[in-house]
Amino acid sequence: MQLHLSTWAEVESYLKRSTGIIIPIGSTEQHGPNGLVGTDAICAEVFAREVGKHADAMVAPTLSVGMAQHHLAFSGSMTLRPSTMIAVIRDWVASLSRHGFDRFFFLNGHGGNIATTTAAFSEIYAEASLAQPGHNLPSVRCMIKNWWEAPSARRLSNSLFPGEEGSHATPSEVSVTFHAYPEAIKQAEMTPRVAPQGGFTDAADYRGRFPDGRIGSNPALATAAHGKTIMDAVVPELAESYKAFVSA
Repeated sequence: MQLHLSTWAEVESYLKRSTGIIIPIGSTEQHGPNGLVGTDAICAEVFAREVGKHADAMVAPTLSVGMAQHHLAFSGSMTLRPSTMIAVIRDWVASLSRHGFDRFFFLNGHGGNIATTTAAFSEIYAEASLAQPGHNLPSVRCMIKNWWEAPSARRLSNSLFPGEEGSHATPSEVSVTFHAYPEAIKQAEMTPRVAPQGGFTDAADYRGRFPDGRIGSNPALATAAHGKTIMDAVVPELAESYKAFVSA
């Protein structure tokens, strides 16, 4: 059940049996020589859609631009300032909570979103705590879940791509996008085969340290078949996490 493909009456009917909603949250940023610019948003969206089916849950539109300032030296990358992203998340939650949603499960596809999204949750909780005494506001709860941290995702990345998964433009995430959009599969030479590891600060520093955009990874190993294997294993685990969250 996708919110944007539902009518208001269908959403109202859903709220009579559940007040939970999945919000895919990703990023629009470079993902190395063969990775799609929309990788993080695509991964969040396709996982959320399948988790929604498994858990009989409403799925919100994808928040597709995240906190990615460090990728701006690569063409096509987009970012929100942390303060902007916090405001966006607060407004999304406030809008949906007005209708009765009170359990917000942010299914995340981008590591750079974690700190800002968590800060947004703190702002949301602070608003409730600082409300005028005597006003019993609905109990809103938020959770961020990173799909790549699911136990099966870790296990499969280790077995399918031993020593070559890395931390950005990974073969796991690129495989998921290839499974989702086989018509958009790209091929490119990786030099070196496995990218270097390391830290970074701003966009210029990132591009200087990682000139082709990868960090510690070899996404040449990505295939659509691997993406299907990862999705088939991870979706049920994420669905269980969602169901545990909304029932707590």
